[in-house]
Amino acid sequence: MHLVENSQMNKQHIQLSPIDREYLEALISKGELKAKTYRRALSLLELDRGQTYTTVSKTVKMTIGTLSTLADQYRENGLQALYDHPRSGRPVKIDGEQRAKITALACSTPPEGHAEWSLRLLADKAVELDFCEQISHTHVRTILKKTFSNRT
Repeated sequence: MHLVENSQMNKQHIQLSPIDREYLEALISKGELKAKTYRRALSLLELDRGQTYTTVSKTVKMTIGTLSTLADQYRENGLQALYDHPRSGRPVKIDGEQRAKITALACSTPPEGHAEWSLRLLADKAVELDFCEQISHTHVRTILKKTFSNRT
């Protein structure tokens, strides 16, 4: 077990193993950490030094709940608690080819009866032409904004 509760001290104090303490101190001294990782490492060290969750939360600008979760994660996973697990994220619905087709459509002549393409008209036409199953006019705006802001 990586984390030991010290029953003689305040319930909020934790005790790191000597190896973990040495690793965290070395990690912090390098100064090349992401801010989140640095704050997590510092939090564990401060809790190990006998600081309360309240004191540490003020020092590292982290909520007491987050500190408690960090301590639980350390208890379960050791130093892996310092790092975020990869997240699957939202799958890409519109790929590069579809973006290109929508952009090309926006550059084409608008349909009869329209002086220019509206975002809603582009979105409807993209679905009609089977470029994608569905797309909102705001997503069309984002695609066009990215495309045209990249021009030199």
